[in-house]
Amino acid sequence: MAERVGVYVCHCGSNIAGVVDVEAVARWAEANLEGVVVARDYKFMCSSLGQELVKEDIEKEGLTRVVVAACSPHLHEKTFRRACAAGGLNPYYFQMASIREQVSWVTEDRAQATQKAKMLIAGAVQRVLHHQALEPSQVPVNEHTMIVGAGIAGIQAALELADAGHPVYLVEREPSIGGHMAQFDKTFPTLDCAACILTPKMSDVDAHDNIKLLSYSEVEEVSGFIGNFHVRLRKKARYVDEDTCTGCGICIEKCPKKVVDEVFEAGLGYRKAIYRPFPQAVPKYPVIDTESCIYFERGTCKACEKFCPTGAIDFEQQDSMMELDVGNIVLATGFRLFDCTRIPQYGYGRLANVFTSLEFERMGNAAGPTGGRIVLRDGVTEPKSVAIVHCVGSRDSRHHPYCSAVCCMAALKFGHLVLERTQAEVYSFYIDIRTPQKGYEEFYDRLQEEGMHFVRGRVAEITDAARSPGEEGKLIVQVEDTLIGRQRRVPVDMVILMGAMEPRLDAKEVAVRFGISCSMDGWFIERHPKLDPVATMTDGVFIAGTCQGPKDIPGSVAQGAAAAARVQGMISRGTVLIEPVVASIDESKCSGCRICNDLCPFNAIDYLEQEGVSRIQTALCKGCGTCVAACPSGAITGAHFNDEQIMAEIEGLLYDVLHTNGAQAPAEEPAPA
Repeated sequence: MAERVGVYVCHCGSNIAGVVDVEAVARWAEANLEGVVVARDYKFMCSSLGQELVKEDIEKEGLTRVVVAACSPHLHEKTFRRACAAGGLNPYYFQMASIREQVSWVTEDRAQATQKAKMLIAGAVQRVLHHQALEPSQVPVNEHTMIVGAGIAGIQAALELADAGHPVYLVEREPSIGGHMAQFDKTFPTLDCAACILTPKMSDVDAHDNIKLLSYSEVEEVSGFIGNFHVRLRKKARYVDEDTCTGCGICIEKCPKKVVDEVFEAGLGYRKAIYRPFPQAVPKYPVIDTESCIYFERGTCKACEKFCPTGAIDFEQQDSMMELDVGNIVLATGFRLFDCTRIPQYGYGRLANVFTSLEFERMGNAAGPTGGRIVLRDGVTEPKSVAIVHCVGSRDSRHHPYCSAVCCMAALKFGHLVLERTQAEVYSFYIDIRTPQKGYEEFYDRLQEEGMHFVRGRVAEITDAARSPGEEGKLIVQVEDTLIGRQRRVPVDMVILMGAMEPRLDAKEVAVRFGISCSMDGWFIERHPKLDPVATMTDGVFIAGTCQGPKDIPGSVAQGAAAAARVQGMISRGTVLIEPVVASIDESKCSGCRICNDLCPFNAIDYLEQEGVSRIQTALCKGCGTCVAACPSGAITGAHFNDEQIMAEIEGLLYDVLHTNGAQAPAEEPAPA
């Protein structure tokens, strides 16, 4: 039986119709393309009325294949597949031609754009004639979820799932949960206490029956697929027995060794060799830093063991391995701050009173090393003038071209704290002030009223080389003030550098471990930046918070809750459908060369030693085609992208060439009605 194809060309408002003559394209397709019995153009094919049009034509015209020429398949392929299924047609008898991204958005000439759109539709029609009916497979979903990273995003995701009655493993590499937010004093724009918001949530995590907290632990290996992941993780030795420790803190009090706290206190304060990162840490158990502990250095001391009332100190403790089976994974691994020494002209690490934003956060914290007093490096002198430099490492082609999203508001917060606690003059050196969220612009107006000085221009240099008596003993900020059009030298006592937010150093390793991708900057890539910002291309692996890109606390909380909602939806259904567009291996042709095993980005191909051949785990395969292209013996075939379909599409794309060279003359277009 001859196939009956329906072609639908979308105007997409003026996105496509503004460049492509869509009416002419539809008329041409109906008159010239083999098998096309219906060709229509419509304003918005993705609308409910557009989808209904497809459904009705399948039923009334007996369509056996459907082609929609519109935007990218990444955006609406699933939409039109559902429309086909609603009309009783197998959804894989559908093909989409991208005439927005590949034509109207990249072509200005109307005649050329219209011709190119015709060729893309010809290719899609030729291809869809060779499509085969495919059916997705179902797999059960393990109710347990693993969340990696216990900052505010991970905590929110864990609590959302646990409160819904689902078991959660919350994995954190640091001794305590809380992330960067635990280091902050106040949060913008409301200036409420960060600890007052965060610590109740941390306590809820610790006390929740459905949350298994695995702090001081790291994931080493992940295998499996959506609904059925197997995880191997390392629980690092604390040298403290968590079952007997009461968290009394006597061991910390009696420890004779003090070291600079480079992590939580950003190098401004001290901690003991056995320590809790901060007083409200969860869990409450301390950890021994083996690099600074006297016993691990010299084999003597053991003061903590001698004074521990419950005998919880265990110097023989070793790392232990754990195996977990989970249905879904949420990555909330956070960010790190830009290393300001990479911009040497700003003097960080060389000029004593140049501070990073995190150092100032700890200095301004009431529980920090200075008790909230804002002082210079000597720990005594209060500054009389402070400069805050924006975009250090951000919006900079030499480092990170992106905006770090939170720096402007954090700088405004710092300015408020300085003005509130000292008599200092505060200068804010900015490129642009960006205050897009609720209450942010009002906070900016408030700082202007409080007397903060705003200087528009990128700082060129921070130096202590004085040129006049008024600059002696000061830090001089050299900047071009673009609002008044001249160079300025502003002498100050203290400089705060607003360093960029950047991906963690091991972000790419983590991405490989979990089978997801990173952007060029190193942030985890979402499935779709607008329509699916928490899912990844690996089904069952979700991302939340600043591991995806710079964002503030409300944005991180929202993403944590969104990821939890997506996971909960799958758990509630009990099963998930696996996409049938996967590769398969003809084992009679497989030579066992293992090229495909090494190249598969999703680790979906196993090598069977006894048989000497490779085999694909269809639940893990994403149909990317890497193995198909690489196989030297042609043993691998990609469903929905086999050679016959690809060659047919290429032949269709060359329609004008083939028919112009005498294969057959193109049919005349009918006159407009």
